[in-house]
Amino acid sequence: MTDTRQFGDLATQLIVESRRSTLTDTLLKYNDNLVRSIIREQRDLEKMTESSQNVTPAMLIYQTTIVRNKRCLLAYHKHRMDRLRDMYWTAGGALPHILSNQDIRSKLSPHEVDFLRQYSTSVMDYRAGFSNELDITASITHPPKDLHVLVHVIRDCGIIQTELGTIDFQKGQRFMVRRADIEHLIVQGYLEEV
Repeated sequence: MTDTRQFGDLATQLIVESRRSTLTDTLLKYNDNLVRSIIREQRDLEKMTESSQNVTPAMLIYQTTIVRNKRCLLAYHKHRMDRLRDMYWTAGGALPHILSNQDIRSKLSPHEVDFLRQYSTSVMDYRAGFSNELDITASITHPPKDLHVLVHVIRDCGIIQTELGTIDFQKGQRFMVRRADIEHLIVQGYLEEV
């Protein structure tokens, strides 16, 4: 039995996978095998175009496939980077919170983990210039109504330093605290607003 796969079929599979990820609003596991297969196909096609001296219709098909495969690879990686950025901001800029989740971590490639670390470093460097005036990692989807908020501790988070002193957040306790001091803990899931 012969392989009847056409040039570009692998890249189409990659785009279908990205589309599925978007429709289900999940981050699927990085498909390293498929990406490597497309890169191998790219190299084979480039060898075919370099070996021929004449411009033939087949050569145009090879060149078109090379360009299409590159676009599909770029679209797949752009889609994943956008999903990672969205996850970063949803977690309130808490990179350890994202990377400590084994379900998420198992879906990332090593390069994506490096991307998240570099992205977090860039955001923190940018934020350092005006952190006294504005916290760019704070959620803006629901603007605060009050300066203080009553929170219930869902998971132990230890001792947290606030402007008014230190607070030891232990599971099951309730506190009335300044929203600005603990907003990041609410976003990360340690505290719940009552």
